[in-house]
Amino acid sequence: MRHLMTPLDLSVEELEKLMDMAEKIKADPEKYSHVCDGKIIATLFYEPSTRTRLSFEAAMLHLGGKTMGFHSADSSSATKGESVADTIRIISCFADIAAMRHPKEGAPMVAAEHSTIPVINAGDGGHQHPTQTLTDMMTIRALKGHFNGMTIGLCGDLKFGRTVHSLIRALLRYDDVKFIMISPEELKIPDYIRDEIKKKGAEYKEITKLEDAMEKLDILYMTRVQKERFFNEEDYVRLKDYYILDMKKMELAKDDMIVLHPLPRVNEIAVEVDNDPRAKYFEQVQYGMYIRMALICMLLNIEIR
Repeated sequence: MRHLMTPLDLSVEELEKLMDMAEKIKADPEKYSHVCDGKIIATLFYEPSTRTRLSFEAAMLHLGGKTMGFHSADSSSATKGESVADTIRIISCFADIAAMRHPKEGAPMVAAEHSTIPVINAGDGGHQHPTQTLTDMMTIRALKGHFNGMTIGLCGDLKFGRTVHSLIRALLRYDDVKFIMISPEELKIPDYIRDEIKKKGAEYKEITKLEDAMEKLDILYMTRVQKERFFNEEDYVRLKDYYILDMKKMELAKDDMIVLHPLPRVNEIAVEVDNDPRAKYFEQVQYGMYIRMALICMLLNIEIR
């Protein structure tokens, strides 16, 4: 039995195999519409989510399985003081696999240590978001064909953005990937991520102006400033509109650059950008369902041919 806590739980070879599986499912979804008949996924979301929770549920439904779970801590026995360890012990009696999102870093790992079914980390605080990274990687490979030699700009909340942390760590395993970190001083990447980049010898730059990076980028990964990660309203209000990607800035970019975003979007991408063919964040959502379908099959040892 395996769990998925970080993207690095999968080797590069396993990641490539997983993306191949997802491509097969995307090409012929009907062929795989009953491979999970009789299986149940429990979505244990202690924190609000739309895309991730519904993506997991849609993935299992499209595979022929069923879903159960809760969408907030308020609708679970956590309100009565039940621990994560006890919750997963109970869920293990009902479901075949679980996806957990939790505001506390490390909570899914605690669940995995006490579970008798595979546990997928669907986001833990500001730490990791491995299935979003799988989504991002599949989107990049499908649209760009490769990872090696890419220059990726990561813009916005790089301090608390778990999607950014996970993506950087995954891309560091490929050759000659260059990073341009675009953030205000208060939201720069954590030291431990910067240390990993240095250890790998990857080229990176930290800047504050988005305009200064646009012409160099193959991929622009926008993120929102996350209100739920701030300790006071004043700091959030000051920083929330620090970066707004609009068509004026898009004019500075390469014709084949792609714009990604883990969503939800607030103000950081102007609606006018949606019509630009380089805006790929809604396609990204679709890729997310297929990669989660493949991951469920992998963790349940269901072979995709």
